[in-house]
Amino acid sequence: MIRRFFSSNLIKARKFMYVKEFRGEPTAANFDLVEENLPALKDGEVLAQAEYLSIDPYMRPYMMSYKAPCLMIGGQMAKIVESKNADFPVDSTIFGQFGWRSHTVLNPTEVQNKAFRDCYILPKYGNLPTSLGLGYLGMPGNTVYFGFLEICQPKEGETVVVTGAAGAVGTLVGQVAKLKGCRVIGFAGSDDKCKWLETELGFDKAINYKTKNLYRQLKDAAPKGIDCYFDNVGGEISSLIFSQMNDYGRISVCGAISSYNTEIPKVPAVQTAFVFKQLKMEGFLVWRYTDRWMEGIDQVAKWIQEGKVKYNETITEGFENTPQAFIDMLRGKNFGKAVVKV
Repeated sequence: MIRRFFSSNLIKARKFMYVKEFRGEPTAANFDLVEENLPALKDGEVLAQAEYLSIDPYMRPYMMSYKAPCLMIGGQMAKIVESKNADFPVDSTIFGQFGWRSHTVLNPTEVQNKAFRDCYILPKYGNLPTSLGLGYLGMPGNTVYFGFLEICQPKEGETVVVTGAAGAVGTLVGQVAKLKGCRVIGFAGSDDKCKWLETELGFDKAINYKTKNLYRQLKDAAPKGIDCYFDNVGGEISSLIFSQMNDYGRISVCGAISSYNTEIPKVPAVQTAFVFKQLKMEGFLVWRYTDRWMEGIDQVAKWIQEGKVKYNETITEGFENTPQAFIDMLRGKNFGKAVVKV
């Protein structure tokens, strides 16, 4: 049954516009908060009210292909508060690539016909919070389920290294690797994060990449060498890890956070290690697995419900604080997934 709570033509949506191209680290000056009037719904449309906004590293490089001014991109978990679409009833919880905005009018069926990943109803998984649809039960979770398991193919007894280990993706990589019987080493940006990874998430060793003699620290942590590397940051630290990998090691490249705020990144040559160790490296975009999307979400939800995986979220309160949450995330202040509670 289609219900209507109120008329969308009485609603003003707030949204953050990307008004100044990034040059180095983002600042508040890159964004402008504006309002817009929403139209009344047409047949097939819904009004979605944002509950949580996703804050992710990929937003920084992706915005370089957009011309300012434009809506700031990003996913969100939203509740349908008005509907003229029988497949998307009122009170449904949906994920949508709606950007940094408080309310959205759209035809979700048309969006799904173009790209399923851009809009879908998130199933209920017991008492798990809705916000997980932006983390372990969404794009970051599937990034690990497919990008780590399919590309690295970890085997019991192997050693796995992950950079950006305290973030939304890195925390899950480490836990899934442990489920597969691997030794896990993570790199993070503070002693507090390293302690948390070891004591709370079960990493065998976590290394603060801001400390000295990283080569020796990694050598001590992985005396038998490294078999799998899940790369979130790129840069010099990745070259250091390549040099300690075993023959036929597998590398899954998810991102390059270390260079996102750098105009011209500089990294050492890595070809020698790749040739003599016969390494295999593959970059990926998680969207290649759209046809298996719910498979990954269902499996990660099961791991959480069984107590095999722990999740952590850094939640910023208030829509108006979204730019600062983005800046803080790129500075590495988040433990686990960064989200904004609208």
